[in-house]
Amino acid sequence: MVIIVCLDENGGMLFNGRRQSRDKAVAERIRGLCKGKRLWMNSYSYRLYGRMEGVEAAKDEHFLMKAGEGEMCLLETEKLKPVEGKIEKIIVFRWNRKYPADMSIDWEPDKWERVSTLEFPGVSHEKITEEVYKRDREVTV
Repeated sequence: MVIIVCLDENGGMLFNGRRQSRDKAVAERIRGLCKGKRLWMNSYSYRLYGRMEGVEAAKDEHFLMKAGEGEMCLLETEKLKPVEGKIEKIIVFRWNRKYPADMSIDWEPDKWERVSTLEFPGVSHEKITEEVYKRDREVTV
């Protein structure tokens, strides 16, 4: 499975009861990455991302357990450790700011290889960084 997640500089996913992923430029980038594919998410994420044109949205509270190889998963409120062995790639959108996080990701990027980085202007933030990570083959999970 391929994880898509939005984080601040400290790995925060939610802050002050709000999602990190609410930026029109990021939403459009996610739509482009998932066009013609299935995008798994929970009902929280479905409210914002469930009706993207050209994307097959799959809503399930246990989507990380159900998603198959190569399928896209939007992570906003879940833990990764229980499914870490299934993850092929992680796409991170970073806000390049620090927020007081309500929830942080349980992921260790040093066990992954960053294969690409792209900076682009967001609507809510001057600069958003997209990072793509693949599992470091030498590290066993």
